Amino acid sequence: MFNRLKYRALSPELMDDFSEGGPELVEALRHLRKLNRIFHAAAPTLYGMKRLWREAGKPKQFTILDVGCGSGDINRRLLKWADRNELQVSIRLIDITEEACEEARLFYKDEPKVEVILGDLFSLQDVQDEQADVVTAGQFVHHFANEELPRVVDCLLQASRWGVVINDIHRHWIPWTAVWMTTRLVSNNRYIRHDGPLSVAKGFRREDWNQLERSLQGVKLLARWIPLFRYAVVIRSDRV
Repeated sequence: MFNRLKYRALSPELMDDFSEGGPELVEALRHLRKLNRIFHAAAPTLYGMKRLWREAGKPKQFTILDVGCGSGDINRRLLKWADRNELQVSIRLIDITEEACEEARLFYKDEPKVEVILGDLFSLQDVQDEQADVVTAGQFVHHFANEELPRVVDCLLQASRWGVVINDIHRHWIPWTAVWMTTRLVSNNRYIRHDGPLSVAKGFRREDWNQLERSLQGVKLLARWIPLFRYAVVIRSDRV
């Protein structure tokens, strides 16, 4: 298994099959929130958000668009950070599945700063009237093959004013083992047990980010390793 981690896995995750879903997917989204807490999944997004916010001059008001949000639970950390710093933030969550959108609506049912919309990365103009200050993609980009990534990043950048924050997994045997074991301890869900370890195998190493930067034709990409085995990737927009 560990030798196969040298390159990104090509197998699709169960969550990539939009013909399935239903209660089993809803359960998976809820169990994924627990895994996100265990593995501190919000930390890279918060790191990148703070960096772009400082570079924009620390404005008191800004907007965030989270693409491929799932339950959107990672944004809870951003809201707490904004509250501590007396910042006014508006967050729009977008996902392609009804199950994820409904879970996100339930998760933020008492939070007026968060709006949830059903939508697709490649059709953001259909649901987004204007650019958000920051566009985030948490544990989302690894669902795409290498040759698709430049288009993915271009879509994210077009929707942003300040830039993009990608939060994704470091492909390494340690997180693969940790995720394999933890998913079996906390869940019997088919999606979680299959997609958890596979998401690590579909993750990234430093050379993958370097290759992506070369393919972006002049767009600068900052990839910072963040515990626990994640990357915060910050891509500045030329509109700042």
